[in-house]
Amino acid sequence: MLRRTALLLGLSLAIPAIGAALAPARAMESAAIQSSRATVTLVADVAAVAPGQDFQAGLRLRLAPGWHSYWKNAGDAGAAPELALALPEGASAGPIAWPAPERIPYGPLVNYGYTGEVLLPVRVSPPASLAPGEVLTLRAEATWLVCADVCIPEEGSFSLTLPVADTAVPSPLGAPLFEATEAQLPRALPWAARAGGEAGRASLTLAGTGLAGAAVREAFFFPAEPGVLDNTAPQPMQLRDGSLTLDLTLLPDAAPAALAGTLVLQDGGGQRAAFDLAVPLSGPVEAAGTLPLWHALLLALAGGLVLNLMPCVFPVLAMKAMALARMGGAARGEIRLHAAAYTAGVLASFAAIGGLLVALRAAGMAAGWGFQFTEPAFVAAMAWLVLAVGLNLSGVFALGRTVGAGQALAGRGGALGAFATGGLAVLLATPCTAPFMAAALGAALVMPPAATMAVFLALGLGLAAPYALLGLLPGLARALPRPGPWMERLRQALSFPMYATAAWLIWVLAVQAGPDGVLFGLAGAVVLAAGLWGLGLAQRAGARIAGVTAAGLAVLVALALLPRLSAAPAVAAAADAQAEAWSAARVAELRAAGRPVFVNATAAWCITCQVNERVALRAAAVQDAFAAQGVAYLKADWTRGDPAISALLRDQGRDGVPLYLFWAPGAATPRVLPQILTEDVVLQALAGA
Repeated sequence: MLRRTALLLGLSLAIPAIGAALAPARAMESAAIQSSRATVTLVADVAAVAPGQDFQAGLRLRLAPGWHSYWKNAGDAGAAPELALALPEGASAGPIAWPAPERIPYGPLVNYGYTGEVLLPVRVSPPASLAPGEVLTLRAEATWLVCADVCIPEEGSFSLTLPVADTAVPSPLGAPLFEATEAQLPRALPWAARAGGEAGRASLTLAGTGLAGAAVREAFFFPAEPGVLDNTAPQPMQLRDGSLTLDLTLLPDAAPAALAGTLVLQDGGGQRAAFDLAVPLSGPVEAAGTLPLWHALLLALAGGLVLNLMPCVFPVLAMKAMALARMGGAARGEIRLHAAAYTAGVLASFAAIGGLLVALRAAGMAAGWGFQFTEPAFVAAMAWLVLAVGLNLSGVFALGRTVGAGQALAGRGGALGAFATGGLAVLLATPCTAPFMAAALGAALVMPPAATMAVFLALGLGLAAPYALLGLLPGLARALPRPGPWMERLRQALSFPMYATAAWLIWVLAVQAGPDGVLFGLAGAVVLAAGLWGLGLAQRAGARIAGVTAAGLAVLVALALLPRLSAAPAVAAAADAQAEAWSAARVAELRAAGRPVFVNATAAWCITCQVNERVALRAAAVQDAFAAQGVAYLKADWTRGDPAISALLRDQGRDGVPLYLFWAPGAATPRVLPQILTEDVVLQALAGA
């Protein structure tokens, strides 16, 4: 009996204490308005308010699966939730702070809103006259629309009573909700932004650090007001390190003065970040560089075909000529095998380059067409490879077999030789850029990886097409002269384009790494040549193992020099009497002074660039026109991959050199000249100013 009495007494004392403890928890959230579609409450981030100290309250919507509600701009249909607070005298409340929305397709329409759970917060300022021990009562009227297959408007009245204390007490229920919502609210834009607009189109471009493939996989702009954008239209994105451009489709009658709204970026892990912006529309629309895939494939195919005529590929034409000569009188099956192997070598090499570029960009690194030639070690390795090919054509050594003295030809290269020739053709082609390639590659590198690879393979198919034609029409080879002693003399003669290419690459090393680069490049060439000469002697004497050992040692010694080349400091670009060094600041200074500006983005290893300079830019007529019109001629030397010049290329939607830009006096944007220049092309651009 005594024990029972003690228990009842304990309960009588505990129940009021428990009720007192639960009272603040009940005060954190109002009674709910419930339906089968949504549960809605008014919630605060504090369990007790302090006089004059701001806190947050908000409308909390928990939506049933399959139902959604709306953002402040509902999109093509719908209505945003509304919240009206009734506050005591001296208190005030701000507007709803809208979390970043989702894009919700709804039949042929697209809505902007929320699924699952969303909290719409407002900031409340209580009066400073409140005294601890009093209460602050919030009353609210709210309406919201929930939609699935049908749309149903809902409404409710809410009341939330909060005690007043000396200091605010965070709510264990509400505070985490508001903290989670804070991460979904748009922040101030940390990048420079510009926008262009014209009939039916607009573009939004951001520039600054942190805009890279690893950090941004998707982007979408939600306009703050309806009636501006076609909500159903895609928003193609072009992303280069330090620059992001979105293509937007305006409604037919829309003529906004600015792009205002919320930009949502999503990284590869699905994390979203939202930013508020309001950017005046000025200047032309900037294309996001996205072509339809079929268009990019056609341009890549045409660019690959034209690439066969570029000077970079001339040394490989010697190897092709020898292969064609060997096919005179060959069987159809052998002709098809050689053509297929060469085509496979080209495609495999383009696939490797495309895959490497995709991987580097996904890792946030800047890389474009010909990027590997910015590295002196790669240039030296290519010089040695081309030298080895030349020595092979000269008969110093043979690949894969023993060569007898006086034998007509170093045998048929076989499928493996044809495959390797295709790979070498691609490597030697990368310092050149042919017409059509810039648009195709610029589009490819902002497409999904599968589409990017398809464009690179189309480029390879264009390069291989003339030789691949023999596989489809092997009878063409029968028109070639029959093999004979003349082929040995032809083979040796064709070694000299290879030696010339090696000499050119050593000159590129001189520009990139100075005398040390030339020293290491030539030292490696001598060691390699000695090893291959020893290989040839051993082959003729039948001592194949000794020859391979000598050649292998020579290759290892040469490769050991490559780290020294990579570590060599960059050499300042040689002064050009006809041009001054490029810098973004200098261009801005000249344009501000009203002078016309011509920028030549070039590189020592870019043969197309060097040919254009000699044929067009150094021509007397062009130089006279520059002088007569007061044109400032600036050269941007990308030989060692200057990051500032990389940014210039990206800003113009390019992934490699050459790039030629001409700003007429007072022009807001430059005119981009073709990648293959003539005197007339440059003079016409100047005349158009």
